[in-house]
Amino acid sequence: MKNLTPEQMKRRWLALGIVALAYVLSFFQRFAPAGIANDLAAAFQTSAASLGVLAATYFYVYTIMQVPTGMLADTLGPRRILVLGGIIGGVGSFLFGFAPSLDIALVGRTLIGLGVSVTFIAMLKLIAVWFEENRFATMVGVCMLIGNLGSVLAGAPLSAVAQATGWRGVFIGVGALSLILAVLCWLIVRDRPEQSAAQGGAPKFDRTVLVNSLLSVVRNRSTWPAILVNTGTCGAFFTFAGLWTVPYLMQVHEMTRPVAASHLSLWFGGFAVGCLLLGTLSDRLGKRKPVIIVASHVYGLVWLWLLSGVQLPVELSYAMFALLGVATSGFSLTWACAKEVNPPMLSGMSTSVTNMGSFLAAALFQPLVGWVMDLGWKGEMVAGARVYDLAAWRGGLGVAVFLALCGAACSWWIVETRCRNIWKPA
Repeated sequence: MKNLTPEQMKRRWLALGIVALAYVLSFFQRFAPAGIANDLAAAFQTSAASLGVLAATYFYVYTIMQVPTGMLADTLGPRRILVLGGIIGGVGSFLFGFAPSLDIALVGRTLIGLGVSVTFIAMLKLIAVWFEENRFATMVGVCMLIGNLGSVLAGAPLSAVAQATGWRGVFIGVGALSLILAVLCWLIVRDRPEQSAAQGGAPKFDRTVLVNSLLSVVRNRSTWPAILVNTGTCGAFFTFAGLWTVPYLMQVHEMTRPVAASHLSLWFGGFAVGCLLLGTLSDRLGKRKPVIIVASHVYGLVWLWLLSGVQLPVELSYAMFALLGVATSGFSLTWACAKEVNPPMLSGMSTSVTNMGSFLAAALFQPLVGWVMDLGWKGEMVAGARVYDLAAWRGGLGVAVFLALCGAACSWWIVETRCRNIWKPA
């Protein structure tokens, strides 16, 4: 148990609440292009491949920053990187909102990815330091539930606001909120329970120790099943939900934009609730592996339905997307799996290495989906945006389905930790 004073107990909840709000913005920025894909295509007169690059720029930077963020979280502490990330992300959001061209939008999107890339790992580090070990998955689930409000807002609400008032003002407002949260992180967040408000906590930065620590995580064979499940399951989620879901449902399933955006929000909502449910279920069962196996296989089956293009009654399609969301959340247990097979002091690095796979997959496969779809494009245009037939969509969607099925297959190699750290020195 963490022996905390009443004041420390109050501080940990307040700090975690502020960081969770920053995580809401991170999720919103991640999936915002999905809700306004047609608006972006029309505003910048771009193809699916170029639109994929615009959305994936976030993931390029996010991927590159995962390992450095884990190192910084374990050395400099989460407080400093959260403040710096909030400032950079806010500036990027301003730039994206004011962007007159695709090139400027790419720069803004890059800064957004750079700024928000630190939020999740910093949040995991705070949970690992401030909360009990056997509550880790539950607390991550709570934060994911809160953070996913951002992805829900990036679906139907963003689409409705974009149609009513335009999408640019939304990103300008998000930029201002990001700067406010950066200030609150500096005032409230502390790296450790014993760190008082007056202490800066002199950071220690040893490159040799950092490199050796990274190598110990990467060389640990028990880490890799968690990495691969995260890469496949979350990679498919980010690749398709991050940009292509609304256009796919509109063009293949003949849904109106509000209905398609509602499906996307339901996917995000199911994912948010699922993170809390499956995290709590795993902690109470005292097991990780069975929960991940069941969730990843249900996930793969729903993806096969999407690939088929079979149209269902709207009530049933809503149910399928809710199920898809809950099943998607199974990958959230991979962070606990990675943390529990590595040294406790390297919790930031082990979770960041695991997290890197999904963002690398999104960075590579999101543009690939657009490129494959452009190969099958028949030249049809509506309101300045390209329209694709079922064959073209199946080609692009097949990329995400491949990732999902790979994640399900790798779940069988997850190392069961029974919700405790099982690492032992060699």
